[in-house]
Amino acid sequence: MCGIIGIVGKSEVASALYDGLTVLQHRGQDAAGIATVDGERLRLHKGNGLVRDVFQGEDMIKLRGRIGIGHCRYPTAGTENSSEAQPFYVNSPYGIALGHNGNLVNTDSLRREMYEDDRRHINTDSDSEILLNILAHELQIQERHALTPDHLFKAVAGVHARARGGYAVVSLVLGYGVLAFRDPYGIRPLVLGERDAADGKEYAVASESVALDILGFRRLRDVAPGEAVLLTPDGKLFSRHCAEGYPHAPCIFDYVYLARPDSMIEDVSVYKARLRMGERLAAKVRRLRPDHDIDAVIPIPDTSRTAASSLAQVLGLPMREGFVKNRYIGRTFIMPGQSERVKSVRRKLNAIELEFRKKAVLLVDDSIVRGTTSKQIIQMARDAGARKVYFASAAPPVRFPNVYGIDMPAPAELIAHGRTEEEVQQLIGADWLVYQDLPDLVAAVGEGNEKLTRFDTSCFSGEYVTGVEPTYLRELEFARSDVAKTQKRQAS
Repeated sequence: MCGIIGIVGKSEVASALYDGLTVLQHRGQDAAGIATVDGERLRLHKGNGLVRDVFQGEDMIKLRGRIGIGHCRYPTAGTENSSEAQPFYVNSPYGIALGHNGNLVNTDSLRREMYEDDRRHINTDSDSEILLNILAHELQIQERHALTPDHLFKAVAGVHARARGGYAVVSLVLGYGVLAFRDPYGIRPLVLGERDAADGKEYAVASESVALDILGFRRLRDVAPGEAVLLTPDGKLFSRHCAEGYPHAPCIFDYVYLARPDSMIEDVSVYKARLRMGERLAAKVRRLRPDHDIDAVIPIPDTSRTAASSLAQVLGLPMREGFVKNRYIGRTFIMPGQSERVKSVRRKLNAIELEFRKKAVLLVDDSIVRGTTSKQIIQMARDAGARKVYFASAAPPVRFPNVYGIDMPAPAELIAHGRTEEEVQQLIGADWLVYQDLPDLVAAVGEGNEKLTRFDTSCFSGEYVTGVEPTYLRELEFARSDVAKTQKRQAS
């Protein structure tokens, strides 16, 4: 996952892009970058690290311009090398900068096409650079000195025809503005907003509506699957559907874990979706264990807190804060190496002993990926004096890799892959384990929204909406293994 934002304003936009990236930081902590248009020149600054570390005062001063895009990244395709920080830039045609959230599943064939047919060189392992060069090629073949919105949308249609996977893109085309688009299935999110300035409208697109909120933009709508929007320097908005006939299937894991609870995605409140997840999970607990002896519900900070609160309310149980989180430790499921993840859990959380002593507690988490964190936390609860430790996951078992932009590990490293729920329960050391049922998760997210009839649930179901070649999955399994990640770090 990554965070992207683009703004066309009536005044300098660098500081707004910076502020937007800080609230999208949860989507990627590996690298950050901003590109702006200053007259006929593109200004670009990017690097590894958090947004606050990448941009210093002198960097921001140089990012002049009323039009710009920003990106915060964690690596799903490619490496953690600073050369793969985004936005990427290519000077022909016109000058194009691009930032991308998602992942392509046909990168090998596209890379060959780029070299053999388009005569374009790809310099990194990043699929974002491939997307940039496809867009550049599709603009190049328009053979126009001056492009109209029709030409730009035709180029996006060409991208959709060639690229397969989940992607949301913001790009700068010098002289034409911000061109943003979303994959034909709408797997990765993209939201459009506007605000009033003294001399006209200003527009923005971002991965999540929370970035628009803090900048004072009104959320207009989600960019539709397969749609492109063009935000021009003179403050005009053009849009067109550039791919038709695909099922709408947004990634359901955004609602489970990735997105901030104060965001709206596909006109669904992430916060309310998580409340409904807790309610449905509580109904399952009541159905399976009507005579349970649970004394308290304890969320594992922070993503599960919303679901845990509604679960506790439905069961008529107190919710207690049993763990204190160190907010300066990153997400553990994307950390390299098993030993590093184990160390990190202890650094990340500390138990409040009196909330566990002699109690039967139900720990609630948003999901279970490797199971490393869950096992450590259950042991922490026992060490703090819990007499029984039950564990509830607001999501179904994660059994398959996500190929559309979430850096989940190789299948062999997913604790639920090829195992029953009882086997997972034994491995993590819980007295009882209860997972959300997939139909209940789908219903919790889609409730009250008629346009959401299908989701990408591939990490739970193994059903990939775009189709995925077995060879790609085999290559991905190695690429996401701890062995491969160690080799990449050593090489870079």
